[in-house]
Amino acid sequence: MDALLQLAFPILMIGIIYFLMIRPQRKRQREHQELIYSVKRGDKIVTAGGIHGLVKKVDKETVLIEVEDGTTLKMQKNSIAEKATSERTEEWADKEEKVQE
Repeated sequence: MDALLQLAFPILMIGIIYFLMIRPQRKRQREHQELIYSVKRGDKIVTAGGIHGLVKKVDKETVLIEVEDGTTLKMQKNSIAEKATSERTEEWADKEEKVQE
């Protein structure tokens, strides 16, 4: 009986670690991969570095984004953090107007 309890504790700890750490990380990785594959021309994105831009061209591993009029950047797809939502896009447009004034 003692041996069974000694064996149950490490197994229980491994199970807890799996459900609290490993499983959520895999879910985030899967969601990020789906995001990367879903990016298409015309999408507004935010990179991991905080750069907001409009996707102009999508290649196998890179994207070409326009960040200003005539300014384009070639970036790795993995650096895309999220697609800009309409709310974020409005904030971005408001900041652009303030900068131009």
